Amino acid sequence: MALVEMVMPKMGESIMEGTVLKWLKQVGDTIEQDESVLEVATDKVDTEVPAIQGGILKEILVQEGQVVAVGAPIAIISTGGEEEPSSSAPEQEAAPVAQPVAQEVAQPIEAPQANAHTFQRLEQPASGRFYSPLVLNIAREEGISMQELEYIPGTGKEGRVSKKDILEYVAARQNGSSAAPAAQPVAQPVAAPAPQPTPAAQPQVAPAASTPAVAPAQSYSGNVEIIEMDRMRKMISQRMVDSKRISPHVTSFVEADVTNLVNWRTKMKDAYKKREGENLTFTPIFIEAIVKAIKDFPMINVSVDGDRIIKKRDINIGVAVALPSGNLIVPVIHNADQMNLNGLTKKVNDLANRARLNKLTAADLADPTYTISNVGSFGNVMGTPIIMQPQVAIMAVGAIKKKPAVIETPEGDLIGIRQFMFLSHSYDHRVVDGSLGGMFVRRVSDYLEGFDPNTNI
Repeated sequence: MALVEMVMPKMGESIMEGTVLKWLKQVGDTIEQDESVLEVATDKVDTEVPAIQGGILKEILVQEGQVVAVGAPIAIISTGGEEEPSSSAPEQEAAPVAQPVAQEVAQPIEAPQANAHTFQRLEQPASGRFYSPLVLNIAREEGISMQELEYIPGTGKEGRVSKKDILEYVAARQNGSSAAPAAQPVAQPVAAPAPQPTPAAQPQVAPAASTPAVAPAQSYSGNVEIIEMDRMRKMISQRMVDSKRISPHVTSFVEADVTNLVNWRTKMKDAYKKREGENLTFTPIFIEAIVKAIKDFPMINVSVDGDRIIKKRDINIGVAVALPSGNLIVPVIHNADQMNLNGLTKKVNDLANRARLNKLTAADLADPTYTISNVGSFGNVMGTPIIMQPQVAIMAVGAIKKKPAVIETPEGDLIGIRQFMFLSHSYDHRVVDGSLGGMFVRRVSDYLEGFDPNTNI
């Protein structure tokens, strides 16, 4: 029998790791090719991972709840054919392992010198760098401040700090930066163990001192209910905190007269439902107006990478969807500028339905460039939304309300009943000033107010 390694698959361009939620198969079970073997959670979506090859699940390498990097082995599958000699690898590794052990006695200086070089802090802080929720959780548990985190060298994409980077830094910090200089002047290898008790005591003191600050003791009366956050709520919480820390938020508001739009939808929704079997909502109309405004103001469709502004050619609109669990997810309409109103309507309905059924894929959540949140669906007239990093802007659309308004006519001004709604535009003041942020939301309002009542769909 041949042994095949099953690895953590890549489930999106920006996804570097995943958490094993549940094994659907156990050791000894027969697996068909493309049959689901386990459930994996990423920072974007929960999904099932299929088998790359049929056979028997011989070994599970990763336990439930463990975080695994993309490309790392997670299981061993035994397939048909001659078994590859698996015992030869450990025998070959045994010889070289023994050599460094002997060398450590004669040359105790090499390991500390290598660590001192490998974990050298950056000369300048990497301000504005993105950190994954996993890295931030490790930093919080280890008492690493944000200022200290910015000096850690990163080996991930665009210089990001990976799980491996921060764990190596934690290990080096616990060994003590003074350990290497103390060992260098020692000439005799016997003296090398002497300074070891001192650094061994250091990591025990640091966590103990930081523990009260991280998790202060609290007492609760019997009149409370303690609810543990689920994985998605923890992730949303961390992302919102990160976004407020990274981006200085400014919000501009515009009130739009959408009477023509409301009258058109009222006239068309029943016929559309009968013809297409789907609901005609306001959301695709809002998206169409936002796409037009992005074309007029392309500097809204950007992201920030350190001191560089990344201007996006694709217009990918994220649509915030509330889930039955109370959590929030943001599926993406890719290349929204290439769709007509009918195409946007079908795409919005499809993503919303699959989101509520937990059927979204990682591709459905990848690479948004601008996000819309319909707070009006909850009866709210306006909101101050938080930017979805690494985007630089997000718009909230409020509930549509009837109001008395002054109507200008050739015969003079009249008081009439009109349909109004508020648009709330939050933007990153690092790269979007008040003029651009204000003009953008005003342009979206202009497109909505100027909606053609003769539009066909």
